[in-house]
Amino acid sequence: MTATYHDAPKTSRRRVIAALAMAASLSLAGAGSSAAAETVPMDQLMAPQPLPDIVQGKADAPVTIIEYASMTCTHCQAFHAETWPALKAKYVDTGKAKFILREFPLDPLAAAAFMLARCAGPEKRNAIVDLLFDKQKDWAFVDKPLEALAATVKQAGISQSDFESCLKNQQLYEQVNQTRDNAAKNFHVDATPTFFINGKKLSGELPIAEFDKAIEPLLK
Repeated sequence: MTATYHDAPKTSRRRVIAALAMAASLSLAGAGSSAAAETVPMDQLMAPQPLPDIVQGKADAPVTIIEYASMTCTHCQAFHAETWPALKAKYVDTGKAKFILREFPLDPLAAAAFMLARCAGPEKRNAIVDLLFDKQKDWAFVDKPLEALAATVKQAGISQSDFESCLKNQQLYEQVNQTRDNAAKNFHVDATPTFFINGKKLSGELPIAEFDKAIEPLLK
């Protein structure tokens, strides 16, 4: 299954908008568009992004897996809990594939979470993402999500002052959302999680068997 912008909790959106001093909730460019082509050329997918890609795995691996995810998406959380460990062990750690996670926030709370992961620096970004997915229920769906988010990232060494400074970074906020908007416009991504495997589009909370079907023929 996948999550769309309209699945995001409205209460969390309102609170984060207020906390970030944003005047209106985010729009999702391209949402509700017609079905995308099944394959996107790799040169388009790998063109420079508003934020630099952080690659897991060998840079010259024969297979490239790109995930567009939202930090408040329960289907994304399930993928990272249930499928990602096997995918990483079988393909990324063995040098057969490299993995890139790109920001596709479905609401301002997800955008804030991605901002904090980026503010931690390239070396810690994926660890923060992992932490926030692991603890998603503790911060994403509670009465005071920003306070819970601050408490969660504090576990990774992000202080309250660093937390507040990061969320005031308007340039980073815009870059996170530009990443989403570019994917919506150029690749017709309109839900999360969405994957591209050497350009072939797959959507939803997929088991490892579905990745095997897509990846194994590329390794022959």
